[in-house]
Amino acid sequence: MFNDIGALELVTIVVLAILIFGPDKLPKVIQDVTGVIRKIRAFSDSAKQDIRSELGPEFKDFEFEDLNPKTFIRKQLTENEDLQEIRSTFDLRKELNDVTDAVNSRETASAGTAAVPATTGPDLLKKPAAPAADQRTPYDADAT
Repeated sequence: MFNDIGALELVTIVVLAILIFGPDKLPKVIQDVTGVIRKIRAFSDSAKQDIRSELGPEFKDFEFEDLNPKTFIRKQLTENEDLQEIRSTFDLRKELNDVTDAVNSRETASAGTAAVPATTGPDLLKKPAAPAADQRTPYDADAT
């Protein structure tokens, strides 16, 4: 719950609590706060048990932490056998090299087949030549 609180923040909270409540009332306030936290946790646990009992036996594995999108996605990506199989067969370096070769109009060669000639087309990396002066469209300073 308080994973983000460092030592300096904790000391600051303690000093402020002593200044606000005083050293004689501080133990009573701490007891009251811990009692409220216990009651909230008990209420939360009973609500979770009620929801689980209402959902039925097919949702006995249901965890409320799975409702967090990050946790749900992480669980689905790590536990799904199909995704693990796809991940094991996917070679990112080979895919990047194939894309790079296709962009640079080189011949690509797969491991089990003969070399496939790349399609001839315009070289996208080369700058186009500037058009001749008579082919340029007239510049209109008032239009810009």
